[in-house]
Amino acid sequence: MTVRIAVLGTGGTIASRRDEHGAAQPVETVDRLTEGLVAGLGLRDVEVAARDLFVKDSSALTTADQAVIVREVRAALDDPAVRGVVVTHGTDTAEETAYLLDLVHTDDRPVVLTGAQRPADAPDADGPGNLRDALLVAADPAARGLGVLVVFDGRVLAARGTRKVHTHEVTAFAQPDGGSLGRVVDGRLVVDGVPAHREHLDIGLADIERVRVDIAAVYPGVDGTALRAFAAAGARGVVLVATGSGNANPAIVEAVAELTDRGVVVGLTTRVDTGPVAGIYGGGGGGADLVAAGAVPLGTLRAGQGRILLLGLLATIGDPAQVRAALPTYL
Repeated sequence: MTVRIAVLGTGGTIASRRDEHGAAQPVETVDRLTEGLVAGLGLRDVEVAARDLFVKDSSALTTADQAVIVREVRAALDDPAVRGVVVTHGTDTAEETAYLLDLVHTDDRPVVLTGAQRPADAPDADGPGNLRDALLVAADPAARGLGVLVVFDGRVLAARGTRKVHTHEVTAFAQPDGGSLGRVVDGRLVVDGVPAHREHLDIGLADIERVRVDIAAVYPGVDGTALRAFAAAGARGVVLVATGSGNANPAIVEAVAELTDRGVVVGLTTRVDTGPVAGIYGGGGGGADLVAAGAVPLGTLRAGQGRILLLGLLATIGDPAQVRAALPTYL
């Protein structure tokens, strides 16, 4: 029986070519990107159904665009002949889209995100190899039950906790607080583990588009201006990117308490690459003070994926007190 891999294009560097000024811009359609790849894979009875959702830099994606990707992945999986779905995506925000997909993905069939660090017209373009690997993983029965995956430079990573770790090297993604789930070796998937933690939410995608969640940074001398401005602009949640294990200063603690009283959920993460956030320090703005003021530590999730989790919970649950109470169960 012929099985089908649905490939959904969204743009990104994998679809980019350089213009007359040397700037890379996404212009390639996904059917052009997949053309000829399947024949070289040696996958019998596998056909690719490729189409573009849009052709954008992923830095320009909106929450509404991400909701479109989720809807279209679901629609592709409505076809029982589809064995898996591949999404070509820009690397800048792939970790957010991957985690949103994983929050709502309950099907055993794999959903695989991939992309490139070098444009399609570069002599050493990495896009074709990444897309080939993504197709192999999506078609492999061993990928069933692994959830949403990021496949890049031969690595197979779980969506949750994956982050972009280099601006331009081809090994762009990693799991700083864990390891990869597997590898693509000699044209086949080698599975080394299973996702340690997966959460599922029944998110109303129309609702998520209407929820505003912002990100604010902590640095020496920062005050509560940004936090209060986000709340005034209608934010229902804010991710606070603190220092160290989740520390700030008295002015930030005061602002967090104000936002909590106003019904704004504050998630606490850190600018440090690895390690969990914890309320350890007190006496002037440390993590313990922030938690006492209402901030909720986000474990090992960093700003981008922490924001996605807040969006999902606020869209699903709504009530800020219930969202704060529910957050730890998703970490």
